[in-house]
Amino acid sequence: MDRQQTMERTDLRDASKLDVLFTPWKIKNCEIKNRIVLTSMGGTNLLGWMEKNHFDEVGARFIQTVAENNVGLLLPGCQPVYNPMYGQWLYKNKKMYEDLAQWLPEFHKTGAKLFVQLTAGFGRSFTISPMMETLYTNKVLRFLSKPVMNLDKITASASPSPNRWSDKVPSRAMTIPEIEEMVNGFAQSAKLLKEAGVDGVEVHAVHEGYLLDQFTLPYVNKRQDAYGGSFENRYRFAVEIVQAIKKTCGDDFPVSLRYSVVSKTKGFRQGALPGEAFEEVGRDMEESERAAKYLQDAGYDMLNCDNGTYDAWYWAHPPIYMPQNCNLEYVEHIKKFVEIPVVAAGRMDPYTGAESIAQGKLDGVGFARQFLADPEWVTKLKEDREEEIRPCILCHNACFNMSSYKGAPNMQDLHDSLNLSRCAVNAEMMQWDKHYIEKTSNPKTVHIIGGGVGGMEAARVLKLRGHEPVIYEKSDILGGVVIPGGAESYKKPMLNLLDWYRHQMNKLGITVHYNTEMKPGQDFGDDPVIWATGAKPVFLKNVPGFERTVEATDFLNGAPVGDKVAVIGGSLTGCEIAYELALHGKKPFIIEMQDDLIKQKGVCLANSSYLREWFQWQEVPVYLESTLAKVEDGAVVYKDKDGKEHRETCDSVISAVGYRPEPPITKVQNQYMVGDCQKVGNIMTVVWEAYETAMKI
Repeated sequence: MDRQQTMERTDLRDASKLDVLFTPWKIKNCEIKNRIVLTSMGGTNLLGWMEKNHFDEVGARFIQTVAENNVGLLLPGCQPVYNPMYGQWLYKNKKMYEDLAQWLPEFHKTGAKLFVQLTAGFGRSFTISPMMETLYTNKVLRFLSKPVMNLDKITASASPSPNRWSDKVPSRAMTIPEIEEMVNGFAQSAKLLKEAGVDGVEVHAVHEGYLLDQFTLPYVNKRQDAYGGSFENRYRFAVEIVQAIKKTCGDDFPVSLRYSVVSKTKGFRQGALPGEAFEEVGRDMEESERAAKYLQDAGYDMLNCDNGTYDAWYWAHPPIYMPQNCNLEYVEHIKKFVEIPVVAAGRMDPYTGAESIAQGKLDGVGFARQFLADPEWVTKLKEDREEEIRPCILCHNACFNMSSYKGAPNMQDLHDSLNLSRCAVNAEMMQWDKHYIEKTSNPKTVHIIGGGVGGMEAARVLKLRGHEPVIYEKSDILGGVVIPGGAESYKKPMLNLLDWYRHQMNKLGITVHYNTEMKPGQDFGDDPVIWATGAKPVFLKNVPGFERTVEATDFLNGAPVGDKVAVIGGSLTGCEIAYELALHGKKPFIIEMQDDLIKQKGVCLANSSYLREWFQWQEVPVYLESTLAKVEDGAVVYKDKDGKEHRETCDSVISAVGYRPEPPITKVQNQYMVGDCQKVGNIMTVVWEAYETAMKI
């Protein structure tokens, strides 16, 4: 039976409540046309990212597109005043400022304003990869690599301290001449930006445990000179920067500050979760109340706020487990202590932000990664077309996939490090050179087997190119494995993504055959065929009683389980299931053969550290380096790393040991495979592969 699936969004709200977002406001003497702020993301830079500085046309395209879609203030990706790569000072490349000046009139036609974010760098938060560990620990390589990457200088901090990512590359203390040179770098860079026509700058950052913040935080800064000890000394670096910029550029040139209200940090590599009782080692609210006014009085004209440090990274880069508007109450509180405008960022809901502005508790609302998923989303929101917004799902799979686990630093591929701000659900974002819609000159009927995200993305792109895709879905609903994947109580963004895809299928008039299972060998003549049938769960045949387990997908689809539940497998799937069980008052425990949970590449540390620390806080038992030996009626038996057997009672057992691809065996011509049926991946690999496959036909 054929049918067109319709949108069933239950969260659509009255767009008139957003009107306050589209009212003007001022930062110093700079009038901003509305209250929506694009906050800075690495990879959206105008002057290059982790490469030789230049005017970046890809970054400019992104910024221009967002500006054309009703955003008032835009902050491109942060620009190190001293570039980690090649040791360049940002103010010494005059040509790129000339190129920037030539582009800015086109930008300003939108009515938007541009503040460029300047950073002192990362200090102990600099992401260290295995390659960097090798460069640093080998004395010869360390010397030879200095002209390209001087890790000793790049990672220097307020005081000697451990790197966030690696035990092999510690941070030394910055010298006073280095601090003075950095202050001058800010002033000179800001001067050139002002002359190019930029509307203001933002200093990055007394925020997120970056270098400037490391000077302010007592657990990092142990200095005994003019930049350590007292409150005034710890904030001196940030104060000298704004004073130098104002002296060079004039008092009327706006300077914003990226600011973490509170650090939410228990110690090195130890964050504090929402609701957790802890002793703050960084900036607490009492100090923040004083610091905010002190920084305002020093010359800062706006505070662009959230919370956290790299040690508590999930506050500044909220994964899907963090509450919506997670930083808002802290930002609203700090506004009471300053007269300058205050912006809140961090998984903000526009309706909640609008309400806060209407009540005078906030001046602007910051958004970031939603612009990667859909750079036109503000226009769609304003025009009451919310169902057309492709949602960010907070996965960090493409935009920020810096993964780390026990015994490993940042395991991100170099290509990914150099190409941040791509998007898992938007294959085109920041990849316009290879992912773009090209109309076909030879329209074909294309048969797509499987109506999951991979199948729907392929159908969408094929239709936009001029082909006629036909989807065959064995169930009565589109969505595939993302339906159970979005079943947990905190996964609403995943369900919104499915809503968006289903809406696209309906809007584009794509034919879908439901309750139709196609077998390999089906004859489609000369028509191309795309198989998007997904993967099959792994069954451990060598484990007696394994048939007693409830497969993860079955559980997420509604299969009942008891109170105490053994979760076999501590990858992302298993951990998310255990998290969901615990949220609902059940008593999960995890058995994992690796020496750490979520020991998998591509899962951002902001996501994985939240779950690891949450299980520790909530005392969810985790048995690492352990293998399942037997499933009994009412218990599981597992072996630890020494081979010793342990028996743990439980009411149910959920298997989350993984999936295996199941490619179709067929001789059909013009056959393609996308997604997990070929190689098990994640939402990013499925969407990108489906896009690329649809472009081949």
